[in-house]
Amino acid sequence: MRILLANPRGFCAGVDRAVKIVDMALEVFGPPVYVRREIVHNSHVVGDLRAKGAVFVDELNDVPEGSVAILSAHGVSPTVFQEAKNRGLRLIDATCPLVTKVHLEVHRFVKLGYHIVLIGHKGHDEVIGTIGEAPAHITLVENEAQAATVQLPTHDKLMVLTQTTLGVDDTKIVIDALRRQFPYLELPPTDDVCYATQNRQDAVKEMAGRGMDLLLVVGSKNSSNAARLVEVGEARGVRGYLIDGANEIREEWLKGVECVAVTAGASTPEAVVQDVLTRLHRHEPSSVEYVTTAEESTVFQIPYDLRRAMEARETSKRQNAKTPKSEGSFAPAVLENAPPV
Repeated sequence: MRILLANPRGFCAGVDRAVKIVDMALEVFGPPVYVRREIVHNSHVVGDLRAKGAVFVDELNDVPEGSVAILSAHGVSPTVFQEAKNRGLRLIDATCPLVTKVHLEVHRFVKLGYHIVLIGHKGHDEVIGTIGEAPAHITLVENEAQAATVQLPTHDKLMVLTQTTLGVDDTKIVIDALRRQFPYLELPPTDDVCYATQNRQDAVKEMAGRGMDLLLVVGSKNSSNAARLVEVGEARGVRGYLIDGANEIREEWLKGVECVAVTAGASTPEAVVQDVLTRLHRHEPSSVEYVTTAEESTVFQIPYDLRRAMEARETSKRQNAKTPKSEGSFAPAVLENAPPV
């Protein structure tokens, strides 16, 4: 049995940044720190951070006043920022910068007089946050069928934006259906589908061309970008499964399989992928063939206030190391209650 391993796979820059933000906040302030919703859509990441002292809540009204609260990578509406301010929370924004870009596009195009058609999944955290930026000026369309029948306000300026974790191919189908109804529908200057989503989908397409007859996508069930990877494979006639870990692999899936391909959603830790490979090797010892379609070097900066708090903490530690305990002690750095960066 051949094993194809996609490269790139797993953590993207936005996920890496969000996880580091929670880790740094725990180090600077000590547990508990509170996180609104799942920081990223992966059960292993959430479980690990919970074990370190992160407390995950549905809404900010579950956070004690004055506490440190972190917003997930998926973005939120302006009302959430206002609620944090009203309750005196020390807010840290872990929104992926690519999601923030879409939010800024909403404001820019609404100011220019556009009505926005947002392609995305109803109820997804990212979609809720984006619509919350200008709910009166956005219409959500989820699929080709809705695009063919959607009724939009009478408007001579229409702009389409998309959820960042959607499939590229599926998004094109929806846009084509919209344009049959609204030929003057415009696209933003840059694509909203994030680079990591695109790269991981391209890797699946490449593996399909190399003879894979089973696709295993490692990711949690609520991960939109991971689910899209299964769909990319299925669109090319390849049977695929979304698994949260090696324990979900069924022996009958592997019967008669000559080539299995493995990839991971953008919020999946590499250790979980390695567990899957170990499980496949137990079934049949095999060599791993790496399928590289892109090199990723994108890095997103940690919010300024948190970086400054960490630097202050490190300075205090160095000073305390030079001072006898009886003459001084370490006091954790404190974030100023300033607007998130």
